[in-house]
Amino acid sequence: MGNLVAIVGRPNVGKSTLFNRLTQTRQAIVDETSGTTRDRQYGKVEWGGHEFSLVDTGGWVVNSGDIFEEEINKQVSIAIEEADVILFVLDVMNGLTDLDMSVANILRRSKKPVIIVSNKADNFNLHLNSAEFYSIGLGDPINISAINGAGTGDLLDIIVSKFTKQSEEEPLEEIPRIAIVGRPNAGKSSMINALIGEERNIVTNVAGTTRDSIYTRFDKFNMDFYLVDTAGIRKKGKVTEDLEYYSVIRSIKAIENSDVCILMVDATQGIESQDMNIFSLIQKNRKGLVVCVNKWDLVENKEQVVVKTFEKAIRDRLAPFVDFPIIFTSALTKQRILKVLETAKEVYERKKTRIPTNKLNEILLPIIEHTPPPSNKGKYVKIKYITQLPNTQVPTFVFFCNLPQWVKEPYRRFLENRIRDHWDLSGTAINIIIREK
Repeated sequence: MGNLVAIVGRPNVGKSTLFNRLTQTRQAIVDETSGTTRDRQYGKVEWGGHEFSLVDTGGWVVNSGDIFEEEINKQVSIAIEEADVILFVLDVMNGLTDLDMSVANILRRSKKPVIIVSNKADNFNLHLNSAEFYSIGLGDPINISAINGAGTGDLLDIIVSKFTKQSEEEPLEEIPRIAIVGRPNAGKSSMINALIGEERNIVTNVAGTTRDSIYTRFDKFNMDFYLVDTAGIRKKGKVTEDLEYYSVIRSIKAIENSDVCILMVDATQGIESQDMNIFSLIQKNRKGLVVCVNKWDLVENKEQVVVKTFEKAIRDRLAPFVDFPIIFTSALTKQRILKVLETAKEVYERKKTRIPTNKLNEILLPIIEHTPPPSNKGKYVKIKYITQLPNTQVPTFVFFCNLPQWVKEPYRRFLENRIRDHWDLSGTAINIIIREK
């Protein structure tokens, strides 16, 4: 699976600017999706044939004097535990501060590859100032300017060269990989324990592709799949579990390693910003989705009406992507737990849906004829032909037309919704590509 690179450093050294600069290479994934909060902390970067995830730990600091240093140290230890390469950003205009030194001390003790990024080196005279960064004993500082992009290509080359070749031990069979994700305390662990039960012998651990994302083979109740363990479920890490950003990094790894994500939401809390963050990660990675409203046993009033309003509230929060199953469960009383797995399995199958070209054209062309894309400056868009691409991660449809550039987002969404009306693709993302015929 992909590598995870973390950016650390004290505030105001330009971590976010660097994050934005590096992730710009993949504008598609980092676009400002509506409704995602604090979304600037995770992105994908593609460089020289490698793709890696980049996490900026800077967005997590709680700004207040005394716990300030402690917060940064926590982030650094999390980065050390979870990331494959760490970028330690320093400000060449200001030189080393005590806080930089304390971060450097933690990094030196770790065995992780660290790259010293000497930022704000906007001209060559400033490059000379970076010489003092040799004193922290973490190798050669790389001079860059995140603002204007100078030196970032060299930096990317170095990052990519640090990735150790991973043993690609892919799980043995082509069976679904399901990750259970959600905020701390939404009931992930109780869910997993309810599934696995005490009969641990039914479950075999398969070493995952990355150091600690373990696939647990699950086969009982006529089910067969890998449960992607978010590594924190059985071993409590060195860092206290309740840290919000810890769970975000864990979720990133679990989501990237899975096919279908079960997003656990706490029925007593509703959807919070952290749920939105995790949801947007699932979206960006184009994974299947089942929303599981847990702790349903604690909700007094369970009438159909309540269920409906609850469902609507969730879909409204997660719009425009609303076509996914929602299941109300209780891990405690084991209510509808198997239903969740069965649904996840159905979503996995739906991601592989193949719709014959003749069916697509037969059903969609009349609809398009009836509601064509809006004309632009007197030019009319004519969609002539539709086909589905083979072997894609999610169902991907190509619409061939004369003026692809005039087909805008609202119309794409219209097309996606018409496809969903006629074929059951609940829980999976769809790609719509508009090409010139």
